[in-house]
Amino acid sequence: MVGFETSDDAAVYRLSQDQAVVSTADLITPPVDDARTFGRIAAANALSDVYAMGGRPIMALSLVGFPSKKLDSTVLLDLISGLQEMVEEAGAVLAGGHTTEDEEPKLGLAVTGLVHPDKIWRNVGVRPGDALVLTKPLGSGVLFNANLKKKVSSEALQACLDALITLNGKAADVLRSFEVHAVTDVTGFGLGGHALEMAEGSGATCVIDLDALPIFDEALDCYKRGVTTGANAANREVVSPHARFARKLPAWHEEIVFDPQTSGGLLAAVPGDQARDLLAALHEAGVEAAREVGRVARGDGTQALVFE
Repeated sequence: MVGFETSDDAAVYRLSQDQAVVSTADLITPPVDDARTFGRIAAANALSDVYAMGGRPIMALSLVGFPSKKLDSTVLLDLISGLQEMVEEAGAVLAGGHTTEDEEPKLGLAVTGLVHPDKIWRNVGVRPGDALVLTKPLGSGVLFNANLKKKVSSEALQACLDALITLNGKAADVLRSFEVHAVTDVTGFGLGGHALEMAEGSGATCVIDLDALPIFDEALDCYKRGVTTGANAANREVVSPHARFARKLPAWHEEIVFDPQTSGGLLAAVPGDQARDLLAALHEAGVEAAREVGRVARGDGTQALVFE
């Protein structure tokens, strides 16, 4: 039912009239030194793809690269324990996996979920008049790099980590009560890259309100001080031909829309008149960072993204 045609978050295969299987895989390199925290972030990041399709995770397999000659086996145990904690929190089962020798730790999951064939969310299908709602702050990419350079406070980093180990399941549960036209999770391509996929695949223009974006504390300041990530330039290169900034901003401020996220939030398009109620429901459910960050306009055949 869903393949790779629109670079969607997962594949979906119909099993019957009322059941389809969601299948995805994702793995990441260490964003932090603590092994258990790394495991929890990697699991939340991989599970998010199932939520972005409207599905519920039921089973996962661990995907691990591990330098056994450099790190003790207790580190591997902590990595797997972190994965398992989050899989169980999602109501799924960690049923096994595969570990291979690698130069540095790499960690993730292959996740299986279920969804009703009539209730699949795609990353395309936005309509003019839709509101765009984002459920987590931006800026984890630059904060992780700033942490390596000792340029971020422990308080700001911890607030970021707390968000990243929060599953998107709660946000997805709330969204199911609304008329959802499209959903994607914001990860490595940044807000700009994922919003571009949403807009181009729908023949529409996504207008992003830069002042409305939820941003982690100190993320913009890091960019202002010259910290960046290895992915920002590539993300900008992909997005820029199809986007414009409607007002003049310092280059460092623009970088936040190209910041590569790990375990980022859901970006959802719903009818504009439902946005206020959706935000109220998300906040009541504990998704406090959720914000209306833009709107969908009719496509003009030139720019798919406008940052205003």
